[in-house]
Amino acid sequence: MFISKFMTKDVVTLGRDSDIAEAKQLMIRYRIRHLPVTRPDRTLIGIVSDRDVRSAMPSKFFHDHGIEEMETDRLTGVLVQEIMTKDPVSVSLSSTIQDALLLIEKTRVGAFPVVDENLKVVGIVSDRDLLNAFIHVMGIKEPGALLGIVVDEKNEEMEHVIHALVSENISFGSILVYRNWSPGKRAVFPYLFAKNVVNLKQKLRNMGYDVLDPIEWYLHQRR
Repeated sequence: MFISKFMTKDVVTLGRDSDIAEAKQLMIRYRIRHLPVTRPDRTLIGIVSDRDVRSAMPSKFFHDHGIEEMETDRLTGVLVQEIMTKDPVSVSLSSTIQDALLLIEKTRVGAFPVVDENLKVVGIVSDRDLLNAFIHVMGIKEPGALLGIVVDEKNEEMEHVIHALVSENISFGSILVYRNWSPGKRAVFPYLFAKNVVNLKQKLRNMGYDVLDPIEWYLHQRR
């Protein structure tokens, strides 16, 4: 699934010579935590986060000042270019949500500007956007049940499991696979668009599979 489907397209940016008070004001107004810093032609040159701004903001600006007071007559004298992360990690329109999730894990960054082939900012994707994308891909906005099934590490095993779902007229949103569950085994966790799966569980057991309750398994792992 491509980033372009889930990114924020109307991205708010600011210039490198902006005062950090302006950055804070924009974050409050638009309820955002990251601002790409661009040249006038929207070429990406940096990014600034709410944490960057808080760290650089003189302490007097944190007390008794609402957003109305944080206008240009209350500039701090600290410019965005002094605190921004230069040459930030970015993603392209052809990047996938998997690419972005791996980048978040690797960099511990909360948002990535999305750029075109000329490095011009066309959007931004945050950890919140990726969470929504994951929920969408998983199909878990719809009511259902998660089921765990231990199978052999053979390709035809997945075919057998899916055939069992179809034969019970049960649709599913996605299937997570836990590889290396045990020697020669893996666990699959289909998210089922059904509440009553008693018959399905019995059918799978009759087929020789170990059926797991994901919650019980999770709690057992934490003991």
